[in-house]
Amino acid sequence: MTLALGGRRVIVTAAGAGIGRATAKMFADSGAQVFVCDIDEAALVLVLKHPGVVGMVADVGDTQSMDNFMSAAMEHLGGVDALVNNAGIAGPSGRVEDVDPAAVTHTLDVDVTSMFRTSRHVIGPMKTQRSGLIVNISSTAGLFGFPYRAAYAAAKWAVIGLTKTMAMELGEFGIRANAICPGSITGPRMDKVVAMEAEASGRSPSDIRAGFTRQVSMQTFVEPEEIAQAICFLASPLGNKISGQALPVDGHTETMRTT
Repeated sequence: MTLALGGRRVIVTAAGAGIGRATAKMFADSGAQVFVCDIDEAALVLVLKHPGVVGMVADVGDTQSMDNFMSAAMEHLGGVDALVNNAGIAGPSGRVEDVDPAAVTHTLDVDVTSMFRTSRHVIGPMKTQRSGLIVNISSTAGLFGFPYRAAYAAAKWAVIGLTKTMAMELGEFGIRANAICPGSITGPRMDKVVAMEAEASGRSPSDIRAGFTRQVSMQTFVEPEEIAQAICFLASPLGNKISGQALPVDGHTETMRTT
């Protein structure tokens, strides 16, 4: 059975790299109309070369920027069937007592408040058509405590709370909301996380990376395309009754301790 995504109107934030880029491409390859944004213009240009993907530079941390992006997306697509709130940052590394509160505020703004900035634009139209899907990217850090990454863990736990609340508020209108909880994703962003944690903990990058692998039952990192597959599944008729869930796609994380 195919995912039957032809004609779907999809908005994806932070699609210039990683999960966002893989998701935009997979939706487009499956016949969906896709409108994306990224703060990195150079990265955005590359994903816009993919057939079926259009978009613009926008900053999820700025309300006016996101108002402009969402208005442009809705106008171009003629509506919306799925919103993928993918944008997020790693936030500061360090013990709670050493972390700059301003860095925590910024992490929460990009990782959580951004989802309010986008979702408020799609909920009305989705209610009118009595259908729609909102996918919020959380993390396995939203399921466990995460030493040296308190701001990130707090944000990703908040994403799950937001998602479950959305599902409860919107279910009667035929709108579904789900969170995806990726494990450690292969790519440059994870390389930076490893480097930050090595600095914060005083351990070597190779030791940190090995610790991330050990904490997973399947002893592996996750590819961005594997997260995209889960998102596209939720957007397809096969996921039609899945809502309010925090779905790990991680190879089964046992703990967020990397020691």
